[in-house]
Amino acid sequence: MLVIPAIDLKEGRCVRLEQGLMDKDTVYNDDPAAQARIWQEQGAELLHIVDLDGAFAGVPKNRAAIQAIVSALEIPAQIGGGIRDLPTIEGYLQLGIKRVILGTVAKENPALVKEACRLFPGAIVVGIDAKEGFVAVRGWAEVTRKKADELAKELEGYGVEAIIYTDIARDGMMQGPNLQTTGDLARAIRIPVIASGGVSRLEDIRNLARLEADGVVGAITGKAIYSGALDLREAIRVARGLA
Repeated sequence: MLVIPAIDLKEGRCVRLEQGLMDKDTVYNDDPAAQARIWQEQGAELLHIVDLDGAFAGVPKNRAAIQAIVSALEIPAQIGGGIRDLPTIEGYLQLGIKRVILGTVAKENPALVKEACRLFPGAIVVGIDAKEGFVAVRGWAEVTRKKADELAKELEGYGVEAIIYTDIARDGMMQGPNLQTTGDLARAIRIPVIASGGVSRLEDIRNLARLEADGVVGAITGKAIYSGALDLREAIRVARGLA
């Protein structure tokens, strides 16, 4: 299982939010590229980038910072936030991004997800963000009546590389991931699942690693590694079964 550090971008800076609220942000680094290099040096094999401004605006907003991050890295990166059309996907891939994460559009225009998977095989990931089991869209500002597991099952057969499942109530709260719903989702579908939201201690990594046989292939962590509550190097060792 991969431990995937997150870089959330707001106005060109590296920040973390609590429960997706833009007015509850903490700035961790004014130089996202420098932060990306730190995570790479600590052993990360994949970097998770979120364009927070883009998620709310519906169009990319931090291109300069994203370009700087990609240029600074030797490991692959995936990005989400405000990606709603094929030209934007293609533009990110041409920029050097390895995988593009589709969120809102997966709920509102699943045909686009299917076409993206056809055009860019192996490069499309879907982010399903849930609040009390229901899919949230547009930077988590709107909660729909579509259940997260229903959406995931509808995507089967499209060619989606992975699903990133986030329990919004846990995100940025350092309370641990929702193991029950994450495991249930992974067992219900054939698409690999990456856990996100609340991963904050080594025990969380151990618990998620136990779900690897069920289809949980990665864990995204943010606030915990920035605050020092979780040591990235040690988390990677635990995820690999080395500690």
